[in-house]
Amino acid sequence: MTIVKKIIVIGGGPAGMMAAIRAGQLHQQVVLLEKNAGLGKKLLLSGKGRCNLTNACSLEEFLARFSKNGQFLRDAFKKFFNQDLMNFFEERGLPVKVERQMRVFPVSDRSASVLEVLEKELIKNKVEIIFKAKIKNLSIVDNKVRGLYLAGDEFILADRIIIATGGISFAITGSTGDGFEFARKLGHAVTALAPGNREIVSEIGELLFTFFGISGPLVLTLSGKIVNWLNENKKVYAQIDLKPGLSKEQLNNRLLREFSANPRKNIKNVLKGLLPLRLVDVFLEIAKINPEIRVNQISRQAREGIVDLLKAFRLDIAGSLPLEEAMVTQGGVSLKEINPRTMESRKIKGLYFAGEMIDVDADTGGFNLQAAFSTGYLAGESAALS
Repeated sequence: MTIVKKIIVIGGGPAGMMAAIRAGQLHQQVVLLEKNAGLGKKLLLSGKGRCNLTNACSLEEFLARFSKNGQFLRDAFKKFFNQDLMNFFEERGLPVKVERQMRVFPVSDRSASVLEVLEKELIKNKVEIIFKAKIKNLSIVDNKVRGLYLAGDEFILADRIIIATGGISFAITGSTGDGFEFARKLGHAVTALAPGNREIVSEIGELLFTFFGISGPLVLTLSGKIVNWLNENKKVYAQIDLKPGLSKEQLNNRLLREFSANPRKNIKNVLKGLLPLRLVDVFLEIAKINPEIRVNQISRQAREGIVDLLKAFRLDIAGSLPLEEAMVTQGGVSLKEINPRTMESRKIKGLYFAGEMIDVDADTGGFNLQAAFSTGYLAGESAALS
């Protein structure tokens, strides 16, 4: 006989939706509370609106892409991993594809199609959703979950509560750190929060030059480590290979050909064939070369300096964007206080954590989103079966 529990899931992001779906599949009474007027607001922005669902690499490669805390996720990944997630969506009519660097996207190239599948599954499993929910506090009696109070002192009785409110990145999506405040009030330690994402190795990838500096996948994956170094008052710089597909010798030969073919052309126009137009002036300023100088006036030493700079374009890092604009939050509820086999709090019975609430973070490339789905799945199943 199935014993039906009332399970409250706080947060309608990937982790929260998956937790609610899994608990619903196991025939529990599930209530999903979302502070926004709709679900998956941050999910819709992921992967530049295409939703990089997961990564198709092996479990060991996957864990290696996380920070020092990645091993904590081993049980969650064994329960529900990348192939399980791909099957989940494909079995519900959303085919997926594997792109370069093993990144997995929906064939539709639309984050909205991912959200549509999740929303249909919530309805199918009879999950009650309360939008614009404002939570006042959680009710804990004798270190056991009893329910929570909404604004206006409305009380919802519950046997289990799963907190999946996300981090404090992208505040415009509703990720404002509410879950961390709940955790702190209940006696949980929350490690220092910082803009996140780390990188172990990334040789070639997309990079954007912006009004504030540099961004894009390569920068985001390195940002967590860089922020840590900056916080330690270390000097940090980015050394960018602007032409990774060409060796120094090949670049030098190309410049020689260009110079010989167009001796009266100015260097600015020559470099337009090698660099984005808006980068050329900045490049020449750093190289200390007059953009109007004719190439037949450029010395061998200056030409070799251009080649060196193309292969090692250095920018000193002054700081990161505010935490509210980060893609992922680094830090969270201390892993010492969460059971990795269940995602349940070691301090309070019936309280679970999932997604960015947990102190784990990884490179970009689908790793963080998979962690959200996996920990949500495990928390939902554990809450249902405990």
